[in-house]
Amino acid sequence: MRRIVYVFSFIVFALPAWAQSPFVPLNADYYHLIDRIEIRRNRWAEGFHSTIKPYNRQSIIQLTDSLAQSTTRPLSDTDYFNYNYLRDDSWEWVPSPADTLALDPFTKHLLPPASPGDSRRPFLKYFYRKKADFYNFQNADVDLHVNPVFYFGVGNEQVTGLSDTEPKRDGQPFVNTRGIEVRGSISRRLGFYTFFADNQAIFPRYVEDYARLYRRPDQGVGFAPGEGLAKLYRTTGADFLTARGYITFNALKVINLQFGHDRNFIGNGFRSMLLSDNSAPYLFLKFSTRIGRNIQYTNLFTQLQNTERPVAADSLIPQKFAAMHHLSINITPNINVGVFEAEVFSRDRLDLSYLNPIILYRYVESYRGSADNALIGIDFKANFLSHFQFYSQFILDEFLIDSLRKGQGSVTNKFALQAGLKYIDALTIPNLDLQAELNLARPYTYSHKTGQTSYTHYNQPLAHPLGANFIEGIGIVRYQNKKLLLNGTFGIMKFGTDPPNRNYGGNIMKDYRQAFRQEGNFIGQGRTTMVTYADARVSYMFRHNVFVEGRYLYRFQDSQFNQNDYVNRVASLALRWNFGYRSLVF
Repeated sequence: MRRIVYVFSFIVFALPAWAQSPFVPLNADYYHLIDRIEIRRNRWAEGFHSTIKPYNRQSIIQLTDSLAQSTTRPLSDTDYFNYNYLRDDSWEWVPSPADTLALDPFTKHLLPPASPGDSRRPFLKYFYRKKADFYNFQNADVDLHVNPVFYFGVGNEQVTGLSDTEPKRDGQPFVNTRGIEVRGSISRRLGFYTFFADNQAIFPRYVEDYARLYRRPDQGVGFAPGEGLAKLYRTTGADFLTARGYITFNALKVINLQFGHDRNFIGNGFRSMLLSDNSAPYLFLKFSTRIGRNIQYTNLFTQLQNTERPVAADSLIPQKFAAMHHLSINITPNINVGVFEAEVFSRDRLDLSYLNPIILYRYVESYRGSADNALIGIDFKANFLSHFQFYSQFILDEFLIDSLRKGQGSVTNKFALQAGLKYIDALTIPNLDLQAELNLARPYTYSHKTGQTSYTHYNQPLAHPLGANFIEGIGIVRYQNKKLLLNGTFGIMKFGTDPPNRNYGGNIMKDYRQAFRQEGNFIGQGRTTMVTYADARVSYMFRHNVFVEGRYLYRFQDSQFNQNDYVNRVASLALRWNFGYRSLVF
């Protein structure tokens, strides 16, 4: 990775830069508002390709500007509310009212000298002068935004249906997060972002079960989904730090560079079978090249961690690397196709052969004489009737055409699939949005010879949280009335778990060469487990990015291994301040 830094530094100091803004952190609720605009307009955004997340703030403002041109049907009061919310949140990229008041029907209620994002009630003159920022500072050279981060949630859990050998229990899961978020730009040429938070959490029973698969084996180490190093907290909980940060700039007018420590997401669904935000943040260098409005080519080079084995106190956690390409093409204004390629490889240092941005990784793998973990995939999405979006993904890890034709369930047939449909303003009810999604992955998909080359980071899958050997159906219902959001997520999952010393293909950290059998493999093999759940959430934003919310989760797990049969009922209440909701349903 040191060589990546050298290359990056050369580019920073050798090339000019154009205006560049930071990115909006990944947040399903927030990004759904942006998806709605694309679907409603029945055409793709001009400033970004929405399959690749996150999006930068300047492009989001450009998208909201285009909403005035959408004449498919009238906007609701909630649509106007969301329009203003998005613009207030990235107010620094909104043109001043003096320039737009006569042209923009959405800001005609503003009167000079009002400025974008102004707060009606600043606090002590210096704080909350803007609705979205606790503190902000601007001059000709620096744009700075500082916000506190707070999330406190407490709940009650009831676990029933456990076997007689394991005691029944009631618990009190909670999350306590305190931190700070800073973003801005220097001369509008170099964007930057940093996030730091201290966390303590006790998770529900099903998360504890998940932790047994992916927890670092070191004694006294805790586990937090989507996070890295965690200390054990109160026997079953986790005490951990969260840190993310990057800088970004346009090295050429059409090439954006981002270098830092964060997550990325490739896809349009609730899950992603290519690259999701399921794992911990990682070090990365990303090149995004735009060729007109219709083509975006993304190169992502990452340094990952493998924590499958304990490490000595004075030793570094073993590193590995992944290089990814994604080519996104807008075939028409409402049809998009993407091609994806990834290679996970283990070296003592970065292999420069994989830094070539326009070569097939499989060729590099063969040329180097290596046997790294190569994956290829495609994705597709289409908007239609200004109400619907169909999306899909397919990723191929390995296959032999003869084995596939025989249909005998060969261990070499490793692939994953996603298909989904979004329906906004459903049944002519404004701001009622529905989504249905199917995900599946055959046994041993994403796995390789060791954790050093599996499609994982910090022992957690880089794609779907279930790893492989599963099929899942998800339904999502969202209804918003201005500051009030109702969200229901309903799902059914079938997956297989492993008895001791056997590998049925679900845990992708295991060596696929030690598969239980070479043929006759099927989804759900092993200890077949069925999970059904309903996750209902009510959120109310009583100030910009300050939410109070209640949640109720019902989760029923039925396993061939009777000791894993139980029902989770979790009710919780939380306060969030500048912190996106993160769903933990699996």
